[in-house]
Amino acid sequence: MSVIVELSLFPLGAQGSLAPFVARAVDIIAASGLSWRLGPMGTCIEGEWDEVMVVVDACFKALASDQDRVYLTIKADWRAGRTGGLETKPASVESVREKRS
Repeated sequence: MSVIVELSLFPLGAQGSLAPFVARAVDIIAASGLSWRLGPMGTCIEGEWDEVMVVVDACFKALASDQDRVYLTIKADWRAGRTGGLETKPASVESVREKRS
């Protein structure tokens, strides 16, 4: 696995909570079999580039299927040979913090 993507998407103009729309995308991500983490401002997905982009596309299309406008942001961190980055990247930062304490 070599890319971690943080995805944030929601319909513009929807009334009330956006949680049902986010949950629709998270269901797609969870069903993909890829590693993922839900965060307060986006969801991180880890896998090979093409696999992750298929999931991003499916999330977008799921929301666009019944909405007039969808806002989507993607941040990507590609690194050759990396595996388990969803766990190791935060653990690395915490390790440095612990050493400073």
